Amino acid sequence: MKETREIIAYNLNNNNIDPQAKQELLNWYGTITNQNYFSNNGKILIQQEGLAMGASTSGTIAEFFLQHLKDTHLTHLSKKHNIAAYFRYVDDILLIYDSHHTDINNIQSDLNKIHQNMKFTAEMESYNRINFLDITIHRTPTNWVISIHRKLTFTDAIIPYTLNHPAQHKYAAIRFLCNRLNTYHLKDDEYKEEEEEDTIHDILSNNGFPVHTHKPQPQTTHHHISQRN
Repeated sequence: MKETREIIAYNLNNNNIDPQAKQELLNWYGTITNQNYFSNNGKILIQQEGLAMGASTSGTIAEFFLQHLKDTHLTHLSKKHNIAAYFRYVDDILLIYDSHHTDINNIQSDLNKIHQNMKFTAEMESYNRINFLDITIHRTPTNWVISIHRKLTFTDAIIPYTLNHPAQHKYAAIRFLCNRLNTYHLKDDEYKEEEEEDTIHDILSNNGFPVHTHKPQPQTTHHHISQRN
């Protein structure tokens, strides 16, 4: 945590942040990390390493650290191992490379030397496909095709319609599902399966939302999902 504080301080200096604002942000960081305690079996314990799970600030602080590692190490490693493309979302990384010129085991070995408290694991594509976040990437001879990926532990539980929660909270999951459906470049059959067959509508129905499907005319190429308030 001390290392991350130094990274944050360095970035604040580099961006010419007002000294008073800089000190307030560093004090904020100290308060959060020094009060990193929790209860277990009736005892109050202090976490010595890492950040509090579930805390709203943990993701932001971790991102400072991960972005610093990327800036200081990944450019060099990308050139060394001929990595064609690098994508990262929080702690999930997708690498694109030519296996004729790049050995994933060598990449993983170098990544695991970056920091003593970080360990990288590798998942290889299987049958020309690999999962990354909420998509499955299918590699074809000419391009890439994506489909929606759900983990084996996926459940269709969202905030039920009948619970006394703010409407914007209950409909957040619906907005996400519909936005994903209409912004991801899915093939027609993948789109239809996600929209109509046992997926979004089942999730809404199983959580008590009144839904109906608007069936498009045969010549129509777009679909949509609607719900009644």
